[in-house]
Amino acid sequence: MEVNPPKQEHLLALKVMRLTKPTLFTNIPVTCEEKDLPGDLFNQLMRDDPSTVNGAEILMLGEMLTLPQNFGNIFLGETFSSYISVHNDSNQVVKDILVKADLQTSSQRLNLSASNAAVAELKPDCCIDDVIHHEVKEIGTHILVCAVSYTTQGGEKMYFRKFFKFQVLKPLDVKTKFYNAEVSTDEVFLEAQIQNITTSPMFMEKVSLEPSIMYNVTELNSVSEGGECVSTFGPRAYLQPMDTRQYLYCLKPKKEFAEKAGIIKGVTVIGKLDIVWKTNLGERGRLQTSQLQRMAPGYGDVRLSLEAIPDTVNLEEPFHITCKITNCSERTMDLVLEMYNTSSIHWCGISGRQLGKLHPSSSLCLALTLLSSVQGLQSVSGLRLTDTFLKRTYEYDDIAQVCVVSAATEVEA
Repeated sequence: MEVNPPKQEHLLALKVMRLTKPTLFTNIPVTCEEKDLPGDLFNQLMRDDPSTVNGAEILMLGEMLTLPQNFGNIFLGETFSSYISVHNDSNQVVKDILVKADLQTSSQRLNLSASNAAVAELKPDCCIDDVIHHEVKEIGTHILVCAVSYTTQGGEKMYFRKFFKFQVLKPLDVKTKFYNAEVSTDEVFLEAQIQNITTSPMFMEKVSLEPSIMYNVTELNSVSEGGECVSTFGPRAYLQPMDTRQYLYCLKPKKEFAEKAGIIKGVTVIGKLDIVWKTNLGERGRLQTSQLQRMAPGYGDVRLSLEAIPDTVNLEEPFHITCKITNCSERTMDLVLEMYNTSSIHWCGISGRQLGKLHPSSSLCLALTLLSSVQGLQSVSGLRLTDTFLKRTYEYDDIAQVCVVSAATEVEA
Protein backbone atom coordinates (compact mmCIF):
# COMPACT_ATOMS: atom_id res chain seq x y z
CA MET A 1 0.00 0.00 0.00
CA GLU A 2 1.47 3.32 -1.05
CA VAL A 3 1.47 5.88 1.75
CA ASN A 4 2.68 9.13 0.23
CA PRO A 5 2.79 9.33 -3.60
CA PRO A 6 5.16 11.91 -5.08
CA LYS A 7 3.62 15.33 -5.61
CA GLN A 8 5.82 16.44 -8.52
CA GLU A 9 6.33 14.90 -11.93
CA HIS A 10 9.51 12.97 -12.37
CA LEU A 11 11.30 11.65 -15.42
CA LEU A 12 11.57 8.21 -13.85
CA ALA A 13 8.78 5.87 -12.76
CA LEU A 14 9.20 3.43 -9.89
CA LYS A 15 7.32 0.16 -9.68
CA VAL A 16 7.58 -2.32 -6.82
CA MET A 17 6.03 -5.78 -6.99
CA ARG A 18 6.16 -8.72 -4.60
CA LEU A 19 7.47 -11.97 -6.07
CA THR A 20 5.46 -15.03 -5.02
CA LYS A 21 4.75 -18.41 -6.52
CA PRO A 22 1.38 -19.03 -8.19
CA THR A 23 -1.38 -21.04 -6.60
CA LEU A 24 -3.61 -23.83 -7.86
CA PHE A 25 -6.81 -22.56 -9.44
CA THR A 26 -9.96 -23.89 -7.79
CA ASN A 27 -13.12 -23.90 -9.90
CA ILE A 28 -16.56 -23.39 -8.36
CA PRO A 29 -18.91 -25.97 -9.91
CA VAL A 30 -22.45 -25.03 -10.91
CA THR A 31 -24.62 -28.08 -11.51
CA CYS A 32 -28.27 -28.94 -11.99
CA GLU A 33 -30.39 -32.00 -12.56
CA GLU A 34 -31.23 -33.23 -16.05
CA LYS A 35 -34.92 -32.46 -15.56
CA ASP A 36 -34.12 -28.79 -14.92
CA LEU A 37 -34.34 -26.23 -17.71
CA PRO A 38 -30.57 -26.05 -18.50
CA GLY A 39 -30.47 -29.80 -18.83
CA ASP A 40 -26.90 -31.01 -19.36
CA LEU A 41 -25.61 -27.53 -20.26
CA PHE A 42 -23.78 -26.81 -16.96
CA ASN A 43 -22.21 -30.26 -16.82
CA GLN A 44 -20.98 -29.90 -20.39
CA LEU A 45 -19.46 -26.50 -19.60
CA MET A 46 -17.55 -28.01 -16.67
CA ARG A 47 -16.29 -30.87 -18.84
CA ASP A 48 -15.04 -28.33 -21.39
CA ASP A 49 -13.39 -26.15 -18.75
CA PRO A 50 -9.60 -26.67 -18.97
CA SER A 51 -9.22 -26.00 -15.22
CA THR A 52 -11.25 -29.04 -14.15
CA VAL A 53 -10.00 -32.59 -13.65
CA ASN A 54 -11.47 -35.15 -16.03
CA GLY A 55 -13.91 -37.39 -14.21
CA ALA A 56 -13.93 -35.14 -11.10
CA GLU A 57 -15.42 -31.92 -12.44
CA ILE A 58 -17.66 -31.28 -9.42
CA LEU A 59 -14.98 -31.84 -6.75
CA MET A 60 -13.51 -28.30 -6.98
CA LEU A 61 -10.13 -29.61 -8.09
CA GLY A 62 -7.96 -27.68 -10.52
CA GLU A 63 -5.07 -28.42 -12.87
CA MET A 64 -4.12 -24.82 -13.61
CA LEU A 65 -1.93 -22.26 -11.87
CA THR A 66 -3.16 -18.75 -11.22
CA LEU A 67 -1.05 -15.67 -10.58
CA PRO A 68 -1.48 -13.86 -7.24
CA GLN A 69 -4.28 -11.31 -7.31
CA ASN A 70 -3.15 -9.37 -4.23
CA PHE A 71 -0.17 -8.78 -2.00
CA GLY A 72 -0.98 -11.88 0.09
CA ASN A 73 0.14 -12.76 3.58
CA ILE A 74 3.75 -12.71 4.76
CA PHE A 75 4.62 -14.94 7.70
CA LEU A 76 7.47 -14.83 10.14
CA GLY A 77 10.35 -17.04 9.00
CA GLU A 78 9.54 -16.80 5.29
CA THR A 79 11.65 -15.00 2.69
CA PHE A 80 10.18 -11.75 1.38
CA SER A 81 11.13 -11.18 -2.27
CA SER A 82 10.38 -8.03 -4.23
CA TYR A 83 11.00 -6.83 -7.78
CA ILE A 84 11.98 -3.17 -8.12
CA SER A 85 11.92 -1.49 -11.53
CA VAL A 86 12.87 2.10 -12.41
CA HIS A 87 11.78 3.09 -15.92
CA ASN A 88 12.73 6.19 -17.88
CA ASP A 89 9.39 7.53 -19.11
CA SER A 90 10.92 10.69 -20.61
CA ASN A 91 12.56 11.39 -23.97
CA GLN A 92 15.88 12.45 -22.50
CA VAL A 93 18.88 10.67 -21.03
CA VAL A 94 18.96 10.61 -17.22
CA LYS A 95 22.29 10.39 -15.41
CA ASP A 96 23.65 9.21 -12.05
CA ILE A 97 20.66 7.09 -11.10
CA LEU A 98 20.82 5.63 -7.60
CA VAL A 99 18.12 3.23 -6.37
CA LYS A 100 18.04 2.36 -2.68
CA ALA A 101 15.69 -0.01 -0.86
CA ASP A 102 15.44 -0.08 2.93
CA LEU A 103 13.18 -2.14 5.16
CA GLN A 104 11.98 -0.37 8.28
CA THR A 105 10.78 -2.50 11.20
CA SER A 106 9.81 -1.58 14.74
CA SER A 107 13.38 -2.12 15.92
CA GLN A 108 15.76 -1.57 13.01
CA ARG A 109 16.29 -0.31 9.47
CA LEU A 110 17.89 -2.70 6.97
CA ASN A 111 19.47 -1.91 3.60
CA LEU A 112 18.25 -4.46 1.03
CA SER A 113 19.78 -2.96 -2.12
CA ALA A 114 21.89 -5.40 -4.10
CA SER A 115 24.23 -2.59 -5.14
CA ASN A 116 24.79 0.90 -3.76
CA ALA A 117 26.63 2.11 -6.88
CA ALA A 118 24.98 4.67 -9.12
CA VAL A 119 24.15 3.89 -12.78
CA ALA A 120 25.93 6.34 -15.09
CA GLU A 121 23.00 6.95 -17.43
CA LEU A 122 19.59 5.64 -18.41
CA LYS A 123 18.28 6.15 -21.94
CA PRO A 124 14.60 6.71 -22.76
CA ASP A 125 12.35 3.64 -22.46
CA CYS A 126 15.10 1.79 -20.61
CA CYS A 127 14.86 0.52 -17.08
CA ILE A 128 16.90 -0.57 -14.08
CA ASP A 129 15.76 -3.79 -12.46
CA ASP A 130 16.62 -5.21 -9.08
CA VAL A 131 15.35 -8.14 -7.01
CA ILE A 132 15.70 -8.04 -3.24
CA HIS A 133 15.32 -10.87 -0.74
CA HIS A 134 14.95 -10.73 3.01
CA GLU A 135 14.23 -13.43 5.59
CA VAL A 136 11.54 -11.95 7.83
CA LYS A 137 12.54 -12.22 11.50
CA GLU A 138 10.10 -9.83 13.20
CA ILE A 139 6.33 -9.74 13.65
CA GLY A 140 4.33 -6.60 13.02
CA THR A 141 4.38 -3.67 10.64
CA HIS A 142 7.14 -3.47 8.02
CA ILE A 143 7.69 -0.54 5.67
CA LEU A 144 9.65 -0.94 2.44
CA VAL A 145 11.24 2.43 1.62
CA CYS A 146 12.35 2.79 -2.02
CA ALA A 147 14.31 5.96 -2.83
CA VAL A 148 15.46 7.12 -6.27
CA SER A 149 17.88 9.94 -7.00
CA TYR A 150 19.05 11.07 -10.44
CA THR A 151 20.34 14.04 -12.44
CA THR A 152 18.54 15.53 -15.46
CA GLN A 153 20.21 16.65 -18.69
CA GLY A 154 20.12 20.20 -17.40
CA GLY A 155 22.13 19.21 -14.34
CA GLU A 156 19.22 19.41 -11.88
CA LYS A 157 19.39 16.82 -9.11
CA MET A 158 16.07 15.09 -8.41
CA TYR A 159 14.96 12.81 -5.64
CA PHE A 160 11.80 10.95 -4.68
CA ARG A 161 10.81 7.93 -2.62
CA LYS A 162 7.84 5.69 -2.04
CA PHE A 163 6.68 3.76 1.02
CA PHE A 164 5.06 0.33 0.93
CA LYS A 165 3.59 -0.97 4.17
CA PHE A 166 2.82 -4.62 4.95
CA GLN A 167 2.14 -6.77 8.00
CA VAL A 168 4.13 -9.84 9.03
CA LEU A 169 2.01 -12.49 10.75
CA LYS A 170 2.91 -15.38 13.03
CA PRO A 171 2.57 -18.75 11.26
CA LEU A 172 2.98 -21.08 14.24
CA ASP A 173 2.02 -21.08 17.88
CA VAL A 174 4.72 -22.87 19.87
CA LYS A 175 4.24 -23.90 23.51
CA THR A 176 6.73 -25.85 25.60
CA LYS A 177 6.42 -27.88 28.79
CA PHE A 178 9.11 -29.48 30.95
CA TYR A 179 8.76 -32.73 32.86
CA ASN A 180 11.31 -34.00 35.38
CA ALA A 181 12.14 -37.70 35.38
CA GLU A 182 11.25 -39.48 38.63
CA VAL A 183 13.99 -42.09 38.58
CA SER A 184 16.91 -40.86 36.47
CA THR A 185 18.92 -38.05 38.01
CA ASP A 186 18.71 -34.70 36.21
CA GLU A 187 16.92 -36.18 33.19
CA VAL A 188 14.29 -33.82 31.78
CA PHE A 189 11.63 -34.25 29.10
CA LEU A 190 10.58 -31.40 26.81
CA GLU A 191 7.18 -31.40 25.12
CA ALA A 192 6.79 -28.92 22.24
CA GLN A 193 3.25 -28.20 21.06
CA ILE A 194 3.25 -26.71 17.55
CA GLN A 195 0.02 -25.34 16.05
CA ASN A 196 -0.49 -24.18 12.47
CA ILE A 197 -2.37 -20.86 12.77
CA THR A 198 -2.31 -20.04 9.04
CA THR A 199 -5.13 -20.77 6.57
CA SER A 200 -3.21 -23.32 4.48
CA PRO A 201 -1.64 -26.71 5.26
CA MET A 202 2.07 -26.96 6.02
CA PHE A 203 4.57 -29.67 5.23
CA MET A 204 6.69 -30.03 8.37
CA GLU A 205 10.14 -30.67 6.93
CA LYS A 206 12.06 -30.62 10.20
CA VAL A 207 11.35 -30.08 13.88
CA SER A 208 14.48 -30.58 15.97
CA LEU A 209 15.89 -29.47 19.29
CA GLU A 210 19.39 -28.00 19.32
CA PRO A 211 20.58 -28.61 22.90
CA SER A 212 22.91 -26.38 24.87
CA ILE A 213 26.45 -27.52 25.62
CA MET A 214 25.28 -29.00 28.93
CA TYR A 215 22.85 -31.57 27.52
CA ASN A 216 22.57 -34.48 25.13
CA VAL A 217 19.19 -34.83 23.43
CA THR A 218 17.24 -37.88 22.26
CA GLU A 219 14.23 -37.42 19.97
CA LEU A 220 11.19 -39.49 20.95
CA ASN A 221 9.12 -38.85 17.83
CA SER A 222 9.64 -42.15 16.00
CA VAL A 223 9.07 -45.84 16.58
CA SER A 224 10.83 -48.91 15.24
CA GLU A 225 8.83 -51.02 12.78
CA GLY A 226 10.50 -53.85 10.95
CA GLY A 227 13.95 -52.55 11.75
CA GLU A 228 13.17 -49.07 10.41
CA CYS A 229 12.44 -45.84 12.25
CA VAL A 230 8.96 -44.58 11.41
CA SER A 231 7.59 -41.22 12.44
CA THR A 232 4.85 -41.33 15.05
CA PHE A 233 2.89 -38.89 12.88
CA GLY A 234 2.67 -41.26 9.93
CA PRO A 235 4.18 -41.13 6.43
CA ARG A 236 2.72 -37.68 5.64
CA ALA A 237 4.07 -34.83 7.72
CA TYR A 238 1.30 -32.34 6.83
CA LEU A 239 -0.09 -30.04 9.48
CA GLN A 240 -3.57 -28.79 8.59
CA PRO A 241 -4.76 -25.27 9.56
CA MET A 242 -5.37 -24.94 13.32
CA ASP A 243 -4.07 -28.46 13.95
CA THR A 244 -1.61 -29.07 16.79
CA ARG A 245 1.17 -31.62 16.99
CA GLN A 246 3.22 -32.64 20.05
CA TYR A 247 6.94 -33.37 19.79
CA LEU A 248 8.83 -34.99 22.68
CA TYR A 249 12.54 -34.84 23.53
CA CYS A 250 14.60 -36.31 26.35
CA LEU A 251 17.58 -34.30 27.63
CA LYS A 252 20.29 -35.71 29.83
CA PRO A 253 23.22 -33.73 31.28
CA LYS A 254 26.61 -34.50 29.79
CA LYS A 255 28.92 -36.51 31.98
CA GLU A 256 31.43 -33.71 32.50
CA PHE A 257 28.75 -31.29 33.71
CA ALA A 258 27.04 -33.87 35.93
CA GLU A 259 30.35 -34.81 37.56
CA LYS A 260 31.43 -31.21 37.96
CA ALA A 261 28.22 -29.91 39.49
CA GLY A 262 27.03 -33.10 41.10
CA ILE A 263 23.51 -31.95 40.43
CA ILE A 264 22.33 -29.18 38.12
CA LYS A 265 20.71 -26.37 40.08
CA GLY A 266 18.87 -23.14 39.38
CA VAL A 267 18.01 -21.83 35.91
CA THR A 268 19.68 -23.72 33.07
CA VAL A 269 19.56 -23.20 29.30
CA ILE A 270 18.10 -26.27 27.59
CA GLY A 271 18.47 -25.28 23.94
CA LYS A 272 16.28 -23.99 21.12
CA LEU A 273 13.79 -25.46 18.68
CA ASP A 274 14.52 -25.35 14.95
CA ILE A 275 11.39 -25.61 12.78
CA VAL A 276 11.41 -25.80 8.97
CA TRP A 277 8.25 -26.05 6.85
CA LYS A 278 6.99 -25.63 3.28
CA THR A 279 3.68 -24.24 2.03
CA ASN A 280 1.75 -24.17 -1.25
CA LEU A 281 4.24 -24.83 -4.06
CA GLY A 282 7.31 -25.26 -1.92
CA GLU A 283 7.76 -21.84 -0.27
CA ARG A 284 10.15 -22.47 2.57
CA GLY A 285 9.88 -21.05 6.07
CA ARG A 286 12.08 -21.42 9.10
CA LEU A 287 11.77 -20.43 12.74
CA GLN A 288 14.13 -20.76 15.65
CA THR A 289 12.85 -20.16 19.14
CA SER A 290 14.83 -18.22 21.69
CA GLN A 291 16.89 -20.22 24.16
CA LEU A 292 14.55 -22.31 26.29
CA GLN A 293 15.25 -22.06 30.00
CA ARG A 294 14.27 -24.46 32.74
CA MET A 295 14.23 -23.97 36.46
CA ALA A 296 15.78 -27.09 37.96
CA PRO A 297 13.61 -28.51 40.74
CA GLY A 298 14.68 -27.66 44.26
CA TYR A 299 15.65 -30.70 46.29
CA GLY A 300 16.67 -28.96 49.49
CA ASP A 301 19.84 -30.06 51.25
CA VAL A 302 19.38 -33.78 50.60
CA ARG A 303 17.91 -35.44 47.54
CA LEU A 304 16.53 -38.97 47.64
CA SER A 305 15.79 -40.67 44.33
CA LEU A 306 14.96 -44.23 43.31
CA GLU A 307 17.40 -46.05 41.05
CA ALA A 308 15.49 -49.34 40.87
CA ILE A 309 12.03 -50.52 41.97
CA PRO A 310 9.80 -53.32 40.63
CA ASP A 311 6.52 -52.44 38.96
CA THR A 312 4.61 -55.37 40.44
CA VAL A 313 5.22 -57.29 43.70
CA ASN A 314 3.52 -60.20 45.42
CA LEU A 315 1.45 -59.76 48.55
CA GLU A 316 3.38 -60.37 51.80
CA GLU A 317 6.57 -61.24 49.91
CA PRO A 318 9.74 -59.14 50.36
CA PHE A 319 10.89 -57.00 47.45
CA HIS A 320 13.96 -54.83 46.99
CA ILE A 321 14.48 -51.22 45.98
CA THR A 322 17.63 -49.14 45.46
CA CYS A 323 17.74 -45.57 46.73
CA LYS A 324 20.27 -42.89 45.90
CA ILE A 325 21.02 -40.14 48.44
CA THR A 326 22.76 -36.96 47.20
CA ASN A 327 24.12 -34.14 49.33
CA CYS A 328 22.92 -30.97 47.57
CA SER A 329 24.25 -28.61 50.22
CA GLU A 330 27.69 -27.03 50.52
CA ARG A 331 28.57 -28.73 53.81
CA THR A 332 29.40 -32.25 54.95
CA MET A 333 26.58 -34.24 56.54
CA ASP A 334 26.56 -37.15 58.98
CA LEU A 335 23.36 -39.02 58.13
CA VAL A 336 21.23 -41.52 60.04
CA LEU A 337 18.53 -43.55 58.23
CA GLU A 338 15.23 -44.26 60.01
CA MET A 339 12.34 -46.28 58.59
CA TYR A 340 8.71 -46.04 59.70
CA ASN A 341 6.05 -48.56 58.69
CA THR A 342 2.70 -47.48 57.26
CA SER A 343 -0.60 -49.36 57.29
CA SER A 344 0.29 -51.19 54.07
CA ILE A 345 4.08 -50.92 53.59
CA HIS A 346 6.50 -52.52 56.07
CA TRP A 347 10.27 -52.03 56.06
CA CYS A 348 12.56 -54.99 56.63
CA GLY A 349 15.80 -54.08 58.38
CA ILE A 350 17.22 -52.01 61.21
CA SER A 351 15.96 -48.47 61.68
CA GLY A 352 18.41 -45.85 62.92
CA ARG A 353 21.32 -47.10 60.81
CA GLN A 354 24.38 -44.84 60.59
CA LEU A 355 25.18 -43.95 56.96
CA GLY A 356 28.33 -42.03 57.77
CA LYS A 357 29.60 -38.77 56.40
CA LEU A 358 28.47 -37.50 53.01
CA HIS A 359 30.48 -34.71 51.41
CA PRO A 360 28.93 -31.92 49.25
CA SER A 361 27.77 -33.09 45.79
CA SER A 362 28.49 -36.69 46.76
CA SER A 363 26.06 -39.60 46.58
CA LEU A 364 25.57 -43.06 48.03
CA CYS A 365 23.27 -45.92 47.08
CA LEU A 366 21.25 -48.03 49.51
CA ALA A 367 19.57 -51.39 48.92
CA LEU A 368 16.41 -51.64 51.03
CA THR A 369 13.86 -54.42 51.53
CA LEU A 370 10.09 -54.01 52.01
CA LEU A 371 6.90 -56.03 51.95
CA SER A 372 3.25 -55.07 51.56
CA SER A 373 0.30 -56.42 53.53
CA VAL A 374 -2.39 -54.84 51.34
CA GLN A 375 -3.18 -55.45 47.67
CA GLY A 376 -3.54 -52.70 45.10
CA LEU A 377 -1.46 -49.67 44.21
CA GLN A 378 0.56 -48.84 47.31
CA SER A 379 2.75 -45.82 48.03
CA VAL A 380 6.27 -46.26 49.38
CA SER A 381 6.62 -43.91 52.35
CA GLY A 382 8.22 -43.60 55.77
CA LEU A 383 11.89 -42.83 55.17
CA ARG A 384 13.64 -40.28 57.40
CA LEU A 385 17.20 -38.93 57.14
CA THR A 386 18.69 -37.06 60.09
CA ASP A 387 21.82 -34.93 59.92
CA THR A 388 23.49 -35.37 63.31
CA PHE A 389 25.63 -32.25 62.82
CA LEU A 390 22.66 -29.85 62.67
CA LYS A 391 20.09 -32.17 64.31
CA ARG A 392 17.90 -31.69 61.25
CA THR A 393 15.51 -34.38 59.94
CA TYR A 394 14.40 -34.74 56.31
CA GLU A 395 11.15 -36.64 55.65
CA TYR A 396 10.44 -38.61 52.46
CA ASP A 397 6.93 -39.87 51.78
CA ASP A 398 5.21 -40.99 48.57
CA ILE A 399 8.59 -41.77 47.02
CA ALA A 400 7.08 -44.15 44.47
CA GLN A 401 4.19 -46.56 43.92
CA VAL A 402 4.10 -50.31 43.41
CA CYS A 403 1.29 -52.61 42.32
CA VAL A 404 0.74 -55.34 44.94
CA VAL A 405 -1.01 -58.49 43.72
CA SER A 406 -1.80 -61.89 45.22
CA ALA A 407 0.80 -64.57 44.54
CA ALA A 408 -1.86 -66.62 42.72
CA THR A 409 -2.86 -63.74 40.45
CA GLU A 410 -1.50 -63.84 36.91
CA VAL A 411 -0.37 -60.47 35.70
CA GLU A 412 -0.17 -59.90 31.99
CA ALA A 413 3.00 -58.18 30.77
